[in-house]
Amino acid sequence: MTVVDPVPKDRKLVIVGDSAFAEVAYEYFVRSSRYEPVAFAVERAFLKRDALFGIPVVPLESLSERFPPTTHDVYVAIVYTELNRLRTRLVRMVKAAGYALASYVSPYAFVWPNVRIGEHCFIFENNVVQPFVTLGDNVVLWSGNHIGHHSVIRDNCFIASHVVISGFVDIGANCFLGVNATVANNLSIGADCLVGAGAVVAKNVEPDHVVKGRVSETALSARRYFKVRD
Repeated sequence: MTVVDPVPKDRKLVIVGDSAFAEVAYEYFVRSSRYEPVAFAVERAFLKRDALFGIPVVPLESLSERFPPTTHDVYVAIVYTELNRLRTRLVRMVKAAGYALASYVSPYAFVWPNVRIGEHCFIFENNVVQPFVTLGDNVVLWSGNHIGHHSVIRDNCFIASHVVISGFVDIGANCFLGVNATVANNLSIGADCLVGAGAVVAKNVEPDHVVKGRVSETALSARRYFKVRD
């Protein structure tokens, strides 16, 4: 597979974060999006370097001084830390500061035209998103997932690679689904759940649960597992 020709750039972008996801996001935005990344931003307490890929890394708290919201959009490239709370908090922070939120949909993803996609989403290559799917705000679909028809993935979820979500499934807010997880038809997974790698979900899952292995469920709190404090 060859990379598509670069898309003309008409928006400048700041990427929040400077870890592995931020580096990957930079590559995707540079190669196949309308956005030109011009800076990375991290919270001042975590600022450890001045530049990455030849562009500055700046304190998030003073971002608007050099990169104002009138001329720059933002993508928050944070994974599922604190059961997606960290990414969600930073999204709210930059949005409150007046920044428009960027999204990315790979040209190599199959997304049916009537799929509804919220703001600040990242859809990697080889995702199949079937008709009548709804994706909430701040959702990440890493590479190679199948999202079945009429399913809903609610706000602030992170779906790792090669996950199968069958038809008419409802995934609650803030969930994380690990690689190769499978969810059967007509099921719901409550908010704040962790579905582990390779798990098979064949019954509804109540909020704040961890699912590991085939049709297994533990009493462990997902919030406690991720050390969520709110």
